[in-house]
This record gives sequence, C-alpha cells and structure tokens, in this order.
Amino acid sequence: MPQIHLRAEEGDYAPLILLPGDPNRARRISERFDAGSARQVNDHRGLFGFTGTYRGTPVSVQTSGMGTPSLSIVVEELLRLGAKRLIRVGTCGGIAPGLKTGDLVIATAACPVDGATTTYLHGEAYAPAADFALTRFLVDAADAAGISHRTGLVASVDVFYNTDDDYAKRWRERGVLAFEMEASALFFLAARDGVQAACALTVSDVLSEDVSTEESYLPLEELDHAIDRMIEVALEAGTRL
Repeated sequence: MPQIHLRAEEGDYAPLILLPGDPNRARRISERFDAGSARQVNDHRGLFGFTGTYRGTPVSVQTSGMGTPSLSIVVEELLRLGAKRLIRVGTCGGIAPGLKTGDLVIATAACPVDGATTTYLHGEAYAPAADFALTRFLVDAADAAGISHRTGLVASVDVFYNTDDDYAKRWRERGVLAFEMEASALFFLAARDGVQAACALTVSDVLSEDVSTEESYLPLEELDHAIDRMIEVALEAGTRL
C-alpha cells in the first residue's frame, strides 16, 4: 500500500537506502547506480526517491528533507516499506578543534537537541547511537579510499542560524564534533525497529567564536566535490553488507 508521503509500493525500495536531505543530491546519487538500473519510485512533494543497483547490489536513495520532523516522516514510511539499512549522507557545521570545511565526519551517536526525538521519547533521557557494524563499514570504506575522517558525537539541532554567542563553545566543550539536523531521529527510529542506521557528513562550514557559518561556508563547487567523495564512501560501505 502506498504511504502518504512516499507514493511507492512495498518492494519499490531496496533494503539499503541512502538518505540525503537535498532532492538534487538524491538525483545525483541515482546517477551513480549501475547503467540503466535507476528508476524513480517517488517524486511526491519533491521527496525524490530512486532505486537501482550499485555494482550489482540493490540500493535506493530517498530525499529526507531538512530537520528531524521531515526525516522522521520519511523514515517511518521507509520502515513500513521494508527498509533494513539506512545511511544519512548530509552536511554539517564543524565545531571541533582542527575540523575543516570539506572534512568527513562519521557520527557514532547524536545528542538529541531537537523536538522530534524529544516528542518520541516524552522527554526521557536517551542516547541515539549509530549501528556499530554499519559505522565500521563507513570507516573502513573511507580508509580504503584514503579519505581522512573524524568519528564521534554530533548534535542534532532544530535551528540553523543560532544567535547564542556561546552555542558552539558549549557543545565543543562536551566533545561534540559538529551540528547537523537529522541523525538523532534516524538513530532512534532505527533502534526502535531493530534495523541498522549510520551517518556520514561533509563539513560545509565551521563555527567558532571568531568565524560564522556565512563566512566559512564552502564554495559550492568545492562542497559538491567533497560530498561526492562522501557518497562513494557510503555506497561502498552499504554494499559491503
């Protein structure tokens, strides 16, 4: 039965699904599938979804939209349609010392500083964590490709343009590598349903007491190149399983 937002049938999605926030990125990922294998399975509300194969392995890509409310709707429906492995491929704002634009961050867990995860949990304490095996494959794929990376905590937030002067400093001092907007809900939903989830992120900007998002944001051509490297890592990692 088609879902409300994903107008696809059971069987239209592969067990492995990559989740970019950007619909244009979803289309670009589908262009990496084996020649002639990609077919569009959803375009409702601009939430583009495609299914095909990568080196012979079935794989899908589905736009998640921005923020945990949008991602939660998409992931809930994907789970009903049989998703088993979910990899978020997105961008983040780096706050850790030494982290630079274009770097790759592989999240091991996400601080749930967002409304959707809080709603699911009724405000109870919880630590949304990535699946270890799938995360290990991301790390191994990055190493095999010679791509340096950082692994560790990210914080999933609702506000992109936060104006608090000490915001980055507070979370940096807690060992958080970067801010992003979806991983906490993804990790929670996957754990709830007993499926695997992981998260790879390209640092699009860095935030500090001296530099703002606008000042540090990576030029789009360079950002696209860094994202392409991350997507290759995710495809290699996902299809190893």
